[in-house]
Amino acid sequence: MANQGVGFGEQGARGNAVEVFAAFLKLGLTSFGGPIAHLGYFREELVVRRRWLDDHAYVDLVALCQFLPGPTSSQVGFALGMMRAGWLGAFAAFLAFTLPSALILLAFALAAPAIGGPVGTGALHGLKIVAVAIVAQAVWGMASNLCPDRERAAIAVAAVVLLAFAPGGLGMLAAIALGAVAGLALGRGEAKPTGGHVAVPVSRWMAGGAMFVFFALLVLLPLLAGQSPALAVVDRFYRAGALVFGGGHVVLPLLDAEVVQGGWVTHDAFLAGYGAAQAVPGPLFTFAAYLGAILAPGPNGVAGAGLALLAIFLPGFLVLVGVLPFWDRFRSGSAAQSLMRGANAAVVGVLGAALYSPVFTGAIAGPRDFALALAGFVALTVGKAPPWLVVVLSAAGGVGLMRLG
Repeated sequence: MANQGVGFGEQGARGNAVEVFAAFLKLGLTSFGGPIAHLGYFREELVVRRRWLDDHAYVDLVALCQFLPGPTSSQVGFALGMMRAGWLGAFAAFLAFTLPSALILLAFALAAPAIGGPVGTGALHGLKIVAVAIVAQAVWGMASNLCPDRERAAIAVAAVVLLAFAPGGLGMLAAIALGAVAGLALGRGEAKPTGGHVAVPVSRWMAGGAMFVFFALLVLLPLLAGQSPALAVVDRFYRAGALVFGGGHVVLPLLDAEVVQGGWVTHDAFLAGYGAAQAVPGPLFTFAAYLGAILAPGPNGVAGAGLALLAIFLPGFLVLVGVLPFWDRFRSGSAAQSLMRGANAAVVGVLGAALYSPVFTGAIAGPRDFALALAGFVALTVGKAPPWLVVVLSAAGGVGLMRLG
């Protein structure tokens, strides 16, 4: 069966994996600010400056990746690398964009046990507090975009209520599934004509194989997890990566359910790492490298970081490859639009529930902690301060609170 055509926009030149790696390494070292900011960096570097594709093709590709589960900016980067230099280009884009932040967070995980004294303890406390501000900002922004009417706001609230009675991974999965069903029943989606065509060298049989592997791993990994510690790590991080809809911050409650409630990582270490992840460039999913390095029991260290990192990214890439040949037809249907609107509204509720527990309850011990978290939230939302700066200032604030006693 013939491969699909490759959409490059009007420029259309082919490149090589070395060129792709160099371009995405620059982005991996400089792209601060989360997925939406990453997409802006991608456009400036690859559409405007390097002219790898035109704006129309880029917007179409972004729309596809925002529709799917997984890390949006990393999926866009993977597809852009594939469009430029085939499969080698896709893997080069992933490695170059991911490694800088993954290595920084791995180093932080390995160094954290040696951090002590009032300064080190205070800084780690500040990182836990800034997580409250970061997640609150994410809930605020996602609610504005994904719950603009009463119906979708009600779906989000229902998800919070469900998780109050059924916390954990199964509760989150049920909330998202019921949200999708509610969105389909409400039927608020609109059939949209497809503008342009995003295509990469993925045939229908390759797409079918990718979707088969995606679902097979989702079913088989829990059954095989008891066979070895490594498979148990892959199982938990793969499941978290497979259920992320609506933005990278949604991985927080999913990973909490898998590794904190599972007894592998403490609440304090989890929140400190999440706060640190806001201060580094690149995808938020590299938080998995930090978690993989500190898992107890193992595998941990470098091996645990590598397993966790690959497992959490894999499902998003499998789904992306699986839908590419069918995307134009699927995205134009009103049923698909309605289903995803309901699922995304439920995701807001899932993240809102996580804002309370474990984020707020695990970080805020008194009014001074709350004041620091509120200051960070205002700096992010009103002051439009870059997240890395808020993280640094919060860490300093945590040191100050420790000195005040």
